[in-house]
Amino acid sequence: QVQLVESGGGLVQAGDFLRLSCTASKRIFSIMGWYRQAPGKQREMVASITWSGRTNYADSVKGRFTISRDNAKNSVYLQMNGLKPEDTAIYYCNTEIATTDYWGQGTQVTVSS
Repeated sequence: QVQLVESGGGLVQAGDFLRLSCTASKRIFSIMGWYRQAPGKQREMVASITWSGRTNYADSVKGRFTISRDNAKNSVYLQMNGLKPEDTAIYYCNTEIATTDYWGQGTQVTVSS
């Protein structure tokens, strides 16, 4: 079992930035990622990062968002720059351990135009 706790969401204007944080209850050796779900839409992958730091991004956030992790702190971060109204969603931290998906409770990001 692992618990994931996100923080850092909020209400910002278009063009602003936010930094999301996710801390796990124990050391995570697998891929960690950020997903988001907008109202009426399916949950989608935003970014992921391996233990060694290899990253992957959704096309919609490339060049604007940066994922990073601090393995010593069991944490993963999402720096979001140049936010757009279409980035409005609940953002979830995720990891998969032994074929089981673990999710945080989510943090709301709202971008006004």
